[in-house]
Amino acid sequence: MAAAPTRAEALSLFRSLLRTARQFSDYNIREYTRRRAADAFRENRALGDAAAAAAVFADGKKQLEVAKRQAVVYSLYAPKAKSIMEMKLQ
Repeated sequence: MAAAPTRAEALSLFRSLLRTARQFSDYNIREYTRRRAADAFRENRALGDAAAAAAVFADGKKQLEVAKRQAVVYSLYAPKAKSIMEMKLQ
């Protein structure tokens, strides 16, 4: 039986996902990644079963690795123009 992650481990995973989201240069992808991480943590906040919590935590770690790989690949092919959401009013 897998042990449930501690609060510190869960917060560390959450912060890592947010840091990885900041690496995306495109506003839409960056905000989508941030929103998806927040929604997943909010949805699974009240898991009581240790096995279910461990499974969700393991899935979160896999998603973090996927996001890191996507950030690297996307940085290689990122568009040069900024999104309208990122342009500052002059």
